[in-house]
Amino acid sequence: MDATRRQFLQSVSAAAVASSVAGKAAASVDPAGRPSRVVRAGRQDATDPLGVRADFPVVEKGIYLDSPYIAPSPRQAVEAGKAFLDAKAHDPVPLGAMLEETARARRRFADLIGAKESEIGILDATSAGENVVATSLDLSAGDNVVINDLHYETTYVLYRHLEKARGLELRILENEDGAATPDEFAELIDDNTRLVSVSWVSHQNGYRHDLKALADLAHAHGAYLYADAIQGIGMLALDVEEVGIDFLTSGTYKWLLGGFGVAPFYVRESLLDLVKPDRLGAFSVARNLGDFRFELHEDANKYMYATPAFGAIFQLCAGLDYLLDVGVRNIERHTVGLAARLHEGLTEQGFEVLTPPDNESAIVTFEHARDHGMVARAFEDAGIQATVREESGQVRVGPALFNNAAEIDGFLDLTATWW
Repeated sequence: MDATRRQFLQSVSAAAVASSVAGKAAASVDPAGRPSRVVRAGRQDATDPLGVRADFPVVEKGIYLDSPYIAPSPRQAVEAGKAFLDAKAHDPVPLGAMLEETARARRRFADLIGAKESEIGILDATSAGENVVATSLDLSAGDNVVINDLHYETTYVLYRHLEKARGLELRILENEDGAATPDEFAELIDDNTRLVSVSWVSHQNGYRHDLKALADLAHAHGAYLYADAIQGIGMLALDVEEVGIDFLTSGTYKWLLGGFGVAPFYVRESLLDLVKPDRLGAFSVARNLGDFRFELHEDANKYMYATPAFGAIFQLCAGLDYLLDVGVRNIERHTVGLAARLHEGLTEQGFEVLTPPDNESAIVTFEHARDHGMVARAFEDAGIQATVREESGQVRVGPALFNNAAEIDGFLDLTATWW
């Protein structure tokens, strides 16, 4: 590898620590010659409890509370993406170096969720993971799949299609007051259940499902648990081995602070033989045996069959390094605390909050019962960004690691004027 490309790898990998933010201390260096951790620009104080705001330019534009839609990236992830594009223009990165960074992304994601690298594959979207799992289970008449009405739309599309094409039974649990408890799931699960599928944190109202209880329930009936984790990973701490979940997928443009086109896919080690790749290609090959014969990957690397979004992978590595440096448990404590403050304030103001009280996620949804245009204009005029749902009269709010209590209070000051 020539000096230019080696320099690129050292500067881009591990969160592009050579960003333009002034006043940063030098990072420690690992044996491979790349910085081993992210050094954040900010300092912790009452306005910035996690010491991260200096790394998020979005805070300079107003109050951004829309991370459940798209989470802003820190400067380090942006610099990683820029460096990759700049190299592509001047001296494109060799394939081996890009695959090395892909392996590092798998390792870092494994570190984040308590898994092994061998259990982490790379897909292109969250929805791809559930499609791979459903196809592998070879669902048919006599089988049932249990979901609920707090899931993402892909799940309904997928299983309604399989219900029609293969004759399986789809059972949908209706939430009660914004929640879907394991006891309620238990009423729909039996020995013919093959799969229980949930959004770990619902994009609709932020409800956080009890993954451990659901995994235990599914396993007691010989079924598996799948989680769409895009609204949880990076916001909430998770140990997949402790929880006992079987499969999960997460896109990276929300709480993982990355870009689009990449989705880490977890398959429990004991189930890797069960979950087959739904397609094959050059990257499926572990070893070329000659005479056009090949030995294929057997671990989760087998799910990446062709060229992934390498630029997004470099961004993802930077985002993962950043999250691991800050500490997801710290992020969870901070953001869930802000959400609780918001929930309490909205309830006191008389709004119908659709997120259950004492819910442990950073997402809060409420009904505003006002003219949609008025609400949207009020947020715009106040420099506040949140998800305003025209069709349902709802607002979804999601404080992230860079938000603070003053911003939550600013949001509440605005909603208080609607009465």
